[in-house]
Amino acid sequence: MSPSPQRSQGRRTMLAVLLFIAAFAAPPARAADHIKVGTVSSLGSAPIFVAAAKGYFKDEGLDAELVPFESAQPVAVAVTSGDIDFGSTGMTDAFFILANQGALKLIGAGTWERKGFQGLGIIESNQAYDGGLKTFEGFTGHSAAVTQTGTPLHYNLGTILAKHGVDFKTVRIVALQSNPNVASAIIGGQVDGAMLSSANIFALVNKGNARLMGWLSDELPAQQGDGTFTSAKIANSRPETVKHFLAAFRRAEKTWDDAFLDANGNRVDQPSAPEMIAIAAKGLNQPPEVIKLGLPYFDPESRVSVSDIQRALNWYEAQGLQKTHIDAQSLVDMRYATLMEK
Repeated sequence: MSPSPQRSQGRRTMLAVLLFIAAFAAPPARAADHIKVGTVSSLGSAPIFVAAAKGYFKDEGLDAELVPFESAQPVAVAVTSGDIDFGSTGMTDAFFILANQGALKLIGAGTWERKGFQGLGIIESNQAYDGGLKTFEGFTGHSAAVTQTGTPLHYNLGTILAKHGVDFKTVRIVALQSNPNVASAIIGGQVDGAMLSSANIFALVNKGNARLMGWLSDELPAQQGDGTFTSAKIANSRPETVKHFLAAFRRAEKTWDDAFLDANGNRVDQPSAPEMIAIAAKGLNQPPEVIKLGLPYFDPESRVSVSDIQRALNWYEAQGLQKTHIDAQSLVDMRYATLMEK
């Protein structure tokens, strides 16, 4: 027996009511929060590559666009201008000046120099080696390339050479603006040495185009290398975006460390190491064989060492790169950052 017209009409009415309720009860799909994140041609950007590849940004509701740079200093300028939203790279003199002016906020750390890991190192040209440059002590009167003056490369080069008794004023510092330019100068013998990150070092050393002199992690105590930052505008107006970015970034740092540390915190490759190396190799357009030779360490909580930053600031001031004294603590945005006690 077919249902009566009244019963059919009742069912249609009930269905319409249920659909109406469902339409208003279901929360609207939230559009992903679009952010632009600066990367550099070094393994300091490894957590950013990992967060993108593993979907950590997506998990935090972020649509992350990665914007490549060849060196650290332009990243700070780009964050300040609003061209990008976040950066995690070397804290340059330009970064410190802009942060001291209130334009940038330090919200986390980046790479750390730690025994067993290779972040930054010094290389020399084959021509310099053949000419007799064999040790750090012999650097007096020679030339050394960095991407820019007033960068961690510049600062750490000066620190290592000072440890070995070299008067930094006797070394001719050549700022070449990008890692490829530094590589070309080393290959051609236009400069005697250079401070570079591990991926850039092995890209030269593995092909016989340069010689490795030593690693920063073997020469100096453990210290924070890079910083993670955003603009004051974003820190003040988009706090949830900052928190979600940091959550993804810290998760990626931990994922990276878990791949290269054993249960006791010693440098031992774990089963996930090949995956991390492959992600970094793709991000840097380098062979995995180059990446796995020099791997950086990241604090999994992205904790900031104020004392390490202050030492760098004091060095820049002593070199005349900063005209006023800057307090490192004042640059850290404690709404987001966690400090490391040292």
